[in-house]
Amino acid sequence: MTNLTTLIFDVDGTLADTERDGHRVAFNAAFAAAGLDWDWSVPLYGELLTVTGGKERIRHYLDHYRRDFSRPAQFDAFVADLHAAKTKHYTEMLAAGGLPLRSGVRRLLTEARDQGLRLAIATTTTPINVSALLQYSLASDSESWFEVIAAGDIVPKKKPAPDIYQFVLQTMGVRPQECIALEDSGNGIRSALAAGVPTVVTVSDYCRDDNFSGAVLVVDQLGEPEQPFQLVAGDAGASRCVDVALLRRLIGGNA
Repeated sequence: MTNLTTLIFDVDGTLADTERDGHRVAFNAAFAAAGLDWDWSVPLYGELLTVTGGKERIRHYLDHYRRDFSRPAQFDAFVADLHAAKTKHYTEMLAAGGLPLRSGVRRLLTEARDQGLRLAIATTTTPINVSALLQYSLASDSESWFEVIAAGDIVPKKKPAPDIYQFVLQTMGVRPQECIALEDSGNGIRSALAAGVPTVVTVSDYCRDDNFSGAVLVVDQLGEPEQPFQLVAGDAGASRCVDVALLRRLIGGNA
């Protein structure tokens, strides 16, 4: 029997629907401010999300969609500056009003803390993006809720490589089988499973057609008692929302 000790959360698409109306808009604002005629539409951004990491996404866009673009001599610095400008636009958007958390996120985090579970974040987004989302959409002190916030370029390879989850496991000194990862994408679940971490998927708009094979549970949202999740795959028993009791049952621990 395995005792659940730790929840590891992805950020974009898992804690909040940040991609379409957050990151995408911020990228376009950065491009416009730089005098570039690039525009990432909603469908195009969905295609670009197959690449993890904002700087990597810019490079992929140029490699596959804008081969006509004349790259400056200091190309790496150019990409880094664009990405920094995008981050500034994104954090300003959050400060101006935040982005709502997905259904059930606040409830599950609060319940997990009340029951003494350890919390961590494993994401490819930059640390400043994580901080802004937590501060403006969750609580002013919510960064302190998480024992480890592993983000951005802290590891050599981003998702779907397992590096970010391995970093969290090693830093916290926990075994993968006593953890559950909460993800929303195919790249995310591949990363977690490659590190041996059981994974629950809450499907997001951009990733609903991804391959979630291997997940212990796939639902459309974490849900609330009055707004239950819709089961996509797995066995949730009689549960109407993802809570600590359900997560414990999923990995064979005591409910």
